[in-house]
Amino acid sequence: MAKGLLLFCLMGFVSAPSAHQALHPFFVSVVEVEHNAKEQILEISCKIFTDDFEKTLRLNNRGASVDLINPKDKAAMNRLVSAYVQSHLAIKPDDKTLPMEFVGFEKHEEAIYSYWQINQVPTVKKIAFTNTLLYDYKKEQTNIIHAIVGGVRKTTKLNHPQADWTAIF
Repeated sequence: MAKGLLLFCLMGFVSAPSAHQALHPFFVSVVEVEHNAKEQILEISCKIFTDDFEKTLRLNNRGASVDLINPKDKAAMNRLVSAYVQSHLAIKPDDKTLPMEFVGFEKHEEAIYSYWQINQVPTVKKIAFTNTLLYDYKKEQTNIIHAIVGGVRKTTKLNHPQADWTAIF
């Protein structure tokens, strides 16, 4: 009897994470910036969970049909992704305000990866970030930033409402 009760409890415990996963307890984005010295650009990727990103885009674009997985109008989704990220992520190499050029986005597993580049960056001594991605969606949002210059990797974690960080190389 005790073994049966233990087995029943263990089965409930093992299956509990899948039930909790549906609740989506983590709200995280990851921004990675790598300096490509040969091309003199900063290569940027932003990883955001698809469901959170779509809900945020819907909240910020009332009436817009948002489908990042199977977009009927890829150009419209490109505009929404580009506008949102550019209004919530600023990257300044060596105190220079340079435009982030949107390259595109793709779905990979449960996330949307958007790709960017900042041109005319021959060297980098520091990179200043302002990152408020999805802060307008969830107060539990955490944004992780990785910055890589000359093979040196710096990483930080920003919890809402923290938005600013500078990586010094």
